[in-house]
Amino acid sequence: MMQSYFSNKVVVVTGGSDGIGKALIDLLLPLGAKVATCGRNHDKLYQLEKSYAGKPLHTMVADVASETDCKRFIETTIKVFGRIDILINNAGISMRAMLKDMDAEVIKKVMDINFFGTVYTTKHALPHLIAAKGTIVGVSSIAGYRGLPGRSGYSASKFALQGWLESIKTELMDEGVHVMWVCPGFTASNIRNAALTQKGETQGESPLDEKQLMTSEECAQHILKAVEKKKRTLVLTFQGKQTIFLNKFFPALTDKLVKRFYFKNGVLTK
Repeated sequence: MMQSYFSNKVVVVTGGSDGIGKALIDLLLPLGAKVATCGRNHDKLYQLEKSYAGKPLHTMVADVASETDCKRFIETTIKVFGRIDILINNAGISMRAMLKDMDAEVIKKVMDINFFGTVYTTKHALPHLIAAKGTIVGVSSIAGYRGLPGRSGYSASKFALQGWLESIKTELMDEGVHVMWVCPGFTASNIRNAALTQKGETQGESPLDEKQLMTSEECAQHILKAVEKKKRTLVLTFQGKQTIFLNKFFPALTDKLVKRFYFKNGVLTK
């Protein structure tokens, strides 16, 4: 069923060299899609191109925090494929630091990638998405529904992302463009290893047991099914759904539960 839906569609996936982004590409190409992706790591993109030699895959080294890079990435995609049917704003970065210990610059860095990266790419792809009556996807997080301690910048970026997507969803209804966001919950991907510390350096390790988490591949399958069904939102994992429900109806209780989950003896442990 997915074969017929994605066949010959041009799908743009930002941040495709790792994690969920790469898993999406690994699924999309065999389904007959034409894929364009960008990332900051030249070597990883080169390896991706090599592993899919002869397939309709366009890659470009780009930092989504730069509007110039985003504009060039969309322009080259149009040059190669001539259209854009689906845009999956997947590129993202996390952070783990308490506000009292952190440089404010860390929050700006996270906002630049997670929020403005989506704004820039979507803005430049928009005329093509309107022409195709396409789909815009934002990869968000439970942190876009519930602020998480030690991730204030990350939560801020995802709250901003969801509010912005909801706004443009309403704007684009008459244009036939579908806008949706997906919240993977804790997924085994590189995002925590690449999370920024209080000084804006890469964390390099994950505080969570990655073996217990949903795989990037499984997450990518859920995302593509949701895109095909044109869902409004997708929240993966029971824990994610439970957190959103509790936060909506029992916010004070959720404050305590979240604190208990993330802290041990007053120290941030997750």
